Amino acid sequence: MGIEQSLNAGARRASGTSPVGAATMRAVVQHRYGPPSVLEVSEVGLSPTGRGNVLVRVRAASVHPGDYFVMTGEPYVVRLAFGMRRPRHVTPGMDLAGVVEAVGEDVTALRPGDEVFGWNTAGTLAEYASVPAKNLVPVPANLSVVDAAAVPTSAMTALQALRDIAHVRPGQTVLVTGASGGVGSFAVQIAKAFGAEVTGVCSTRNVDLVRSLGANHVVDYTKTDFTRTGKRYDVILDNVEAHPLAAVRGALAPTGTLIPNSGRGGRWLGPISRILKARVLSGFTRQRLRPFTSLGKRQDLLTLADLLTTGQVTPVIDRAYPLDEAADALRYVGAGHSQGKVVITV
Repeated sequence: MGIEQSLNAGARRASGTSPVGAATMRAVVQHRYGPPSVLEVSEVGLSPTGRGNVLVRVRAASVHPGDYFVMTGEPYVVRLAFGMRRPRHVTPGMDLAGVVEAVGEDVTALRPGDEVFGWNTAGTLAEYASVPAKNLVPVPANLSVVDAAAVPTSAMTALQALRDIAHVRPGQTVLVTGASGGVGSFAVQIAKAFGAEVTGVCSTRNVDLVRSLGANHVVDYTKTDFTRTGKRYDVILDNVEAHPLAAVRGALAPTGTLIPNSGRGGRWLGPISRILKARVLSGFTRQRLRPFTSLGKRQDLLTLADLLTTGQVTPVIDRAYPLDEAADALRYVGAGHSQGKVVITV
């Protein structure tokens, strides 16, 4: 059976077997941890759609620093979740947007032909992905699939940090470091949507971008150190962690909330040492020092879809790479200077 015939057959409900039979697809694969050069594009077999899953024809997939850490296997603590000696899933990537080609048994909310976006822990840098239906929601009508692919992980991180951890409310002052980056660009917009007075910290070349996202104030870190201005904030979302914890606390209100969120740190434990320090310090101060790990939640993706539909949040895309240049995309993300998101088109 050819792939076109297989996809037509996939329009019917699958029952635990792949609706595309023995068809293959092109996918980015890695068989060991290392730099972007470990990535290659190969022909691989499609996985069975399975009960509760949806086969998505991937149109675009975004990548972020977390994907870079998983690719390199450093800090080593990431291997506890993704495989000790080699990656558990050979195809990297978590975020995607595309078109439903087939649905597995028990899937009722989605149908073939639907445009969807969401996340997948088994990899997204491929022509097709078998994704749990609960990880997907419809693409808003005013958004392209490429824009939608930029949303899931970074926007959910920003939403959960500001809403669930910091409990941002109207009138509060919020400072976001790395305000032009993936999480930061969403955080500025979400904090504004919550009614906060937002200050974004970025480099000179990104000042206009951050201001266009709705920031009330922009601090150019090449000229001004926000920890030395005397200004104090109710919430600091620190996506960069370029300053000592004590210095950042000095810019935090006496009962404010600090969320460290760079994911970086030493080669072995990464941010864990800073997380532990923050947890210990929280017991001796009225300030709330709250590192956290974001989790994929369908309801949060629906909340973001509403914000996207109303125009309160708009994805910022720095550049797009074709699938064959996925290694270049991860290399660029690893350098840490992207404006918004980096997307891979398929």
